[in-house]
Amino acid sequence: MLLTGPREAFERFRDHLLTPAAPGLEHFLADDGVVESPFAPPGAPRRVEGRQAFAAGVVPQREALRARVTFTDVRDVVVHETADPEVAVVEYEIEGVREADGMRAAAPFAVVVRVTDGKVALWREYQNPAAMALLVT
Repeated sequence: MLLTGPREAFERFRDHLLTPAAPGLEHFLADDGVVESPFAPPGAPRRVEGRQAFAAGVVPQREALRARVTFTDVRDVVVHETADPEVAVVEYEIEGVREADGMRAAAPFAVVVRVTDGKVALWREYQNPAAMALLVT
């Protein structure tokens, strides 16, 4: 499936967060696409190059997270178009519920998305690790 641009890439990402059966980022990432998390917590990768490497490393982690957290909302979404039609910056907040005790928390994010030739060439995600830790610990 080819994407029309960065806005659609984010919409597909949001769909997957809220509906696990929806295709994840690995389905839209270019073969040589890059996923970066500059503020990743210690021990987590800050850069993953290539769709296969992303699928092999990140998908199992995502599935383990889903066993502990149910994402319930993606809200306060603001898409900032740029002069480059391939690039957008998206601000958003993810809300989730921790399965162990029902605690609800939210975490702010920002992502820079580049879509080239219908595939995600770059997904650079900025998150607050302390806010996410509320959900996963």
